[in-house]
Amino acid sequence: MFARRFHPRASGVVHPFQTHVGRRLASRGWYFAAATAILAVAVHRPAEPPRPAQRGIALWSLRTLDVVDEEALGAECGAPSGGGLVLPTGAPAALSCEAARTIIAQVRTNLAAPVTDVEAAKFADGVVDWLDPHGLWSVAPDAPVAPLVRREGERLLRELEAAPNGDPCAAADVVGASLATWMKTLRVSFDEGLREGRPEGRARSPAEVWRTVTAAPFEDGPITRNGRELARELGREVGAARAAYGVALDPYVTAASQRLFPDLTAEAWGRVVIAAAVRAYVPQLDAHGAWAPLDEEISIYDLDLETNPPLRLWSEMTRTALGVRIDRGALAPLLDGDVVLSVRGVPLTGMSVEQAEQSALVEGAPHGPPASVTILRPHVAEPMELVVAPAPAPAREGPAPAAEPPELPFDIVRYAEGRVAVVTIPDVPDDLGDRIGAALARVRDAHDIRGVLLDLRANGGGSTDGAMAALGHFLPGAALFPMRRRDGGVEVERAPEVPAEESYSGPLAALVDGDSASAAEMIAGALASYRRGVVIGDRTYGKGCAQEYLDDEAHAGVLRLTTLLFSLPDGAPVQKVGILPQITLSLPAATEREARLSRALEPWRGPDVRDSALVREVPWALHGGRVGPCRDETVCRALRALGTSVAAAR
Repeated sequence: MFARRFHPRASGVVHPFQTHVGRRLASRGWYFAAATAILAVAVHRPAEPPRPAQRGIALWSLRTLDVVDEEALGAECGAPSGGGLVLPTGAPAALSCEAARTIIAQVRTNLAAPVTDVEAAKFADGVVDWLDPHGLWSVAPDAPVAPLVRREGERLLRELEAAPNGDPCAAADVVGASLATWMKTLRVSFDEGLREGRPEGRARSPAEVWRTVTAAPFEDGPITRNGRELARELGREVGAARAAYGVALDPYVTAASQRLFPDLTAEAWGRVVIAAAVRAYVPQLDAHGAWAPLDEEISIYDLDLETNPPLRLWSEMTRTALGVRIDRGALAPLLDGDVVLSVRGVPLTGMSVEQAEQSALVEGAPHGPPASVTILRPHVAEPMELVVAPAPAPAREGPAPAAEPPELPFDIVRYAEGRVAVVTIPDVPDDLGDRIGAALARVRDAHDIRGVLLDLRANGGGSTDGAMAALGHFLPGAALFPMRRRDGGVEVERAPEVPAEESYSGPLAALVDGDSASAAEMIAGALASYRRGVVIGDRTYGKGCAQEYLDDEAHAGVLRLTTLLFSLPDGAPVQKVGILPQITLSLPAATEREARLSRALEPWRGPDVRDSALVREVPWALHGGRVGPCRDETVCRALRALGTSVAAAR
């Protein structure tokens, strides 16, 4: 069993910050992304089969929870008061049987295509994985829970799919009883480790203490360590820190015991199993779908594509036995290397990664900045209390000037007797229209530009609004993408009307590859449909579906569901098909395709909605072999092909 990795971007399709974190504060929209794995600030986001559990990284929480209080369990806390994000509790997510069935029925009703049967074995594997945020509860090799979940998987699946007012979820209760017993065993091992970590008469050196405090005990790959062994090691690390720092660490010792080994009844653990089952179920129906409880909802969004991304306490971190070690991007006065014990008086110990992601936002949380933070720092003998707050905006008279959009990578390459502007578009943020506008302003300021090449390689997608706004500069006012819902209703998106002085009417091309997906395919596909630009490269990824964010009808969390299929303006399908370039280049083969996903929807051919007056070719001039040099040889290959091909210069 694998650990659930922390991704800088969420998988599937995501939404701009103003409409997803701010989804409780503003309007909504759709956001598109690709469906393959991402390990850094890259562009393919996976449609995962079901996504495995994160265990090695965490952030901070915002309030304490008495884990004995069964009524305060995770998602059962309900909707937030005041309309903001829910503050993470530190408790495992939990759902009643009726609430879970309500969510499952909503998913099955709202998917863009009729549902298919869920495989019980894959579902059970997903339950085991989502059930365990630490590598202790169900995925540890010595945990008795996983075999029981797999044995009860078929029954649990049928119980979830029953009517909301049906019989109890008895299979979940069976697994819950096993978890309650297993927690007692793990707690014994933890307590033994605590005693071992406080040896009488032996003082540890400061360097040894700091190594213990900053150690990363949680595995981020396949889980190979027995749960009893990990519990004992956690106890030793917590005990050693307590011995070194004294009574100031007592709240964190208590939090470690309560959050890592919750003292819940069998029935309460059954509700935790049900919540894990819902998280496992949704991606078994929808390759791009997900459900998250309210105090973890930020985990299904993508903040890196925002026009104004929210402020965070840090950008990279690693969980320790007692808190969070900041690895990179600490917000002052925090420093990289600090171990954060608590934020706003709440211990970080035992938080799930998903709760930590949500807690890490300084802006957007109901209580907002400033945040009181307790840390350990090298060469400091006791915990430090700090206050973290964003720098105040400078005083000014009148309205603040509009911020300039970040510049897209821009290059000028020789082409025949003139030059070509190469604009690299790594993803499709909500403000891509503004960024394209700024790039085109540079084109207008340059001399002797013979064409524009949009480099969409490895662009995994982003915002539909961003894609349409970008297309407005090349196809102002054009009818773009028919979108079909489950009920057969078709909506048509239209590009904005861009003033003539801000548009571009010259030769245009889009360079794509097998990692160009979703909103990137929309840009390239629309240019091809209207014959406005030449698409060159390799067949694209083939993601022609869209996701929406919905409050679940149980008022316990948020759903990301595939609710729409889209086609290109001429009706050509994108889903599982991709875009075949007019000019093909030999490029590195893509390792992932939408068509290879077991739960991907089938292609849909839509109506031809093109405005005939806008269908026009703008040919590229012949270059006579005079191209380059280029920083990227593939760009030169593309330009050479453009200036010699009948498809581009006729």
